[in-house]
Amino acid sequence: MQRLLVKSKPVPENPVEELDLDPTRPMVYVLPRDSFSDRLALHQCCLSLGLPSPFEPLIIKGESFNRLVALESATPLFGASDETDFRGRFERLLALHNDHSDLDVQIVPVSLLWGRNPGKEEESVSATLLNSSNPTWLRKTAIISVLGRDNFIRFSRAVSLRYMADKHGTDGTIANKLARVARVHFGRQRTVATGPRLPDRQALFHSLLASPTIKQAIADEAKSKKISEQKARQRAREYMDEIAADYSDSLMRIGDRVLTWLWNKLYKGINVRGAEQIRQLSQDGHGIVFVPCHRSHMDYLLLSYVIYRQGMVPPHIAAGVNLNFWPAGPVFRRGGGFFIRRSFKGNKLYSTVFREYLDQLFKRGYSVEYFTEGGRSRTGRLLPAKTGMLAMTVNSVLRGVERPITLVPVYLGYDHVMEVASYHKELAGKKKEKESAWQVFSAIRKLRNYGQGYVNFGESITIHQFLNEAKPDWRQEIGDGETKQPWLTPTVNQLANRLMCNINDAAAASAMTLTASILLATEQHAMERSALEKQLDLYLDLLRSVPYTARTTVPEGDGQAVLQQVLDLNKFQLTSDGMGEIVSILDGSAVTMTYYRNNSLHLLILPALIAALLLRRGCQTQEQLIAQVKALYPLLQAELFMGLDEQELENQLQGLINELVRHELLESCEQGLVPRQSRRAELCNLGDLFQETAQRYAIVLSRLQREPEIERGALERDSQALAERMSRLHGISAPEFFDKKLFTTLTTRLKEQGLLGEQADQAQVAELYNIVMPLLTATVQNTLVQSN
Repeated sequence: MQRLLVKSKPVPENPVEELDLDPTRPMVYVLPRDSFSDRLALHQCCLSLGLPSPFEPLIIKGESFNRLVALESATPLFGASDETDFRGRFERLLALHNDHSDLDVQIVPVSLLWGRNPGKEEESVSATLLNSSNPTWLRKTAIISVLGRDNFIRFSRAVSLRYMADKHGTDGTIANKLARVARVHFGRQRTVATGPRLPDRQALFHSLLASPTIKQAIADEAKSKKISEQKARQRAREYMDEIAADYSDSLMRIGDRVLTWLWNKLYKGINVRGAEQIRQLSQDGHGIVFVPCHRSHMDYLLLSYVIYRQGMVPPHIAAGVNLNFWPAGPVFRRGGGFFIRRSFKGNKLYSTVFREYLDQLFKRGYSVEYFTEGGRSRTGRLLPAKTGMLAMTVNSVLRGVERPITLVPVYLGYDHVMEVASYHKELAGKKKEKESAWQVFSAIRKLRNYGQGYVNFGESITIHQFLNEAKPDWRQEIGDGETKQPWLTPTVNQLANRLMCNINDAAAASAMTLTASILLATEQHAMERSALEKQLDLYLDLLRSVPYTARTTVPEGDGQAVLQQVLDLNKFQLTSDGMGEIVSILDGSAVTMTYYRNNSLHLLILPALIAALLLRRGCQTQEQLIAQVKALYPLLQAELFMGLDEQELENQLQGLINELVRHELLESCEQGLVPRQSRRAELCNLGDLFQETAQRYAIVLSRLQREPEIERGALERDSQALAERMSRLHGISAPEFFDKKLFTTLTTRLKEQGLLGEQADQAQVAELYNIVMPLLTATVQNTLVQSN
C-alpha cells in the first residue's frame, strides 16, 4: 500500500556521484528515529539509486550487522519510547576497525521529511496532526496518506569509521560522540529544509510597529506631512501589507507539482551545479541571500523550484511592485515574494518600514533573494549592479544581525528566453509593456520545448568576512549602526562588482551560446555543417582544457552532438546542396542570437583576442601577446565582469596559447608564433568574436587621441552616435553595440585608469589605440578615419 502512496525525492538527485559515496564499500545508514515506513521509503529510494537496501544485512569479517541504525526508537501510541542499541552497534563496529586495519565502513546520515511544513508560532489542529517531527504510528499513517508524495530523502556525506578510529580511538565515548553530532546534524538539516517557524502575519506587523525605529519614523511622518500619528501609523501598516510575503507551505507543495509539469514541458533538462555548498552553508547556520542574474520572469520560479528540490526552503524574494497584479501577485506573495517599489526617494517612512522588514527576515533566519541588476537584461550581458538592496543587507549586518549573512551569486541561463523578442523591440525604442494577467496566460498558451536550463551557484561571499578584508576596523566605526559611514558606499560598490564577477565565474557555456557565437562571427551568419562541428570541437576543447574558472560548465559531447542539440530546437536553418549541408541563422533572428552569445561572451573573449592579435598583427612572442592582452584587460574586466586576478589571467593566457599550439592553429616563426595557414579559417572565426568589442574601443580611443581634453559626457555622446552610424554602415546586428551603458562603463574605467581627464596619460592612450586599431577590418578602419 505504501508504494502506491509514497513518491520519494532523493536530495541530492545523484548522491553517489555528488557525495562521493562508494557502493562497493561497507555502508551503514543512520536515521534520526526508527520507523518501518521510513525504512520502506529508503529501501525503494536506494534500489533506484544503485545503493544497498537498508533491509539487506551487512556482512563484515563474517559477522552480520543491521545496515540501518536509528538514534531513537519509534514513538509508541501510549507510554515512553524504548532505548535504541545505537551505542552497542557502533562500539562493535569500531572494535572491528581496531582489529582490521583494512576495514573502512561508511556511515551515511539519512533524514526523511514528509512534507516541508515549517510550522507556525500558533499551530492549528491540522498542522499539529501532520507534524512529522516525532509522530506515533497512528499520526504517521495520517501523514503518509496526506504527504506521501512529498517525501524528501536527504543523504549526507559519509563519515569514515576508519578515520574516526584512527583519529579518536575506539573506546565507548566515540559512539556517544557520534550520536551527539548526529542529533545536531539532523536538527540542522530539518531547519535547512523547512526554514524557521512562520509568524502570524498580523503579529509580525504588530512587532514591526512596536520597533523604536518605525515609531520614530511614524512620528517624523506625522510631523513632516502634518497628519495625525494615528494616520501615519495606518500608512505604515499599509506599507507593510504592500511589502510583506505570506509564505505558504501548501502552495509550495502544489507549486512543486505544477512546476515539475511546466519544466518537463518547457525544457529537456534543468542542469544544477554547486548546490551542495549552499546546503552546507545553511546547515552551518548562515543566513543565505541568493543573488542571481536576471534574464527572464521565469527566474523567480526556476530558482525557487531548484532550491526546493535541492532540499532547502525556498527564499523570500524581492520582486518589483509591478508584478503585484492578479493573479500573479497573490501567488508570488504566498510563494515567499515580497514587493519593493523601484524608488524610495522622498518617502522616509516607506524606506524605514522596508528596511526593518528586511532586518526581520534576516533575524528570524529566512533566506532572501534579490536581483542586483534591478531589472531583466535586454542584451544577455550582465548589467551593472544597482546597490540599494545590497546596501540594506550590509546595513543589517552593521546593525547587529548575529548570524553570518552570506551572499550566493547564481548564474541562470536558458537555451530560449521567452521575452527575447520583446527585449529587442524595447531596445529599438518601443515602450515596455506593463505586466498583466494577459501576458501570463499568453505565455502559458505558447509553451513548447525550449531545450536546456542552467542553474549554477557561484562562489559565496560572507559579508562579515568581506568587511573584515575591506575595512578591518569596521566594528569600531559603526557606532549605533544608524549613522552612514563614509567608507560604506565604496565598500558596497566593491562588493557589488565582486558579486557580478562571481556570477560570471559560474557561467554555463551551452550548445546555444556556442553555436550562436560561431555563426554570428561569419559574414553571412552561415557555415558548412562539418566546419561548424569542427569549430564547436575547438571551442569545447578550449573551455575544457583551459576552464575560465572551476565553476564554469561546458556541455557534454563533441561538436556533432552539441550542434544536434540546437538543431532539434529549430533555432537554426539547415539546408542542403550538392556539396553538403549548411547551417545558418534564420532570417531576422541575428539580433536574437546576439542575446545568447552575450550570455557567455566573457568565456571566449580572451582566446578571441589572442587570435585577433596574431591574425592582424603578425608573428609575435608569447610575452608580447600576453602584454597586449593585459593592457586591454582592465576594459574587458569592467565591461564583462571578469574577475581573474593578475596571476589567474597570466595562467589563463599561457594555457590558451599552449592549447592553440597543441591544436596546430599556431606554428613557430623566427620571432615567435604565427597562425598556421591551413587552419586560418578556424582562427579567423575565433578572432572575429572580438571584432565588435575592438570597434567600440577604437571609437573611444581615437576620439580621445584627437581631443585629449574632451569631457567625459561629450566623449560618451559622440562615441555612441558614431557607434550607431557604424552599426548601420557595417551591418552590426548586436543592439548593445551602441548601448549608452557600455560607453559609460568604458569611460568610467578609462577615468579610473588615469586615461581620461586633465591629467590623462596620453602615452598609454596611444599605446591602447595602437593595439586596437590593427584589429579592425580595412573597411571599418576607413569609416573610423573618415568620421574623425
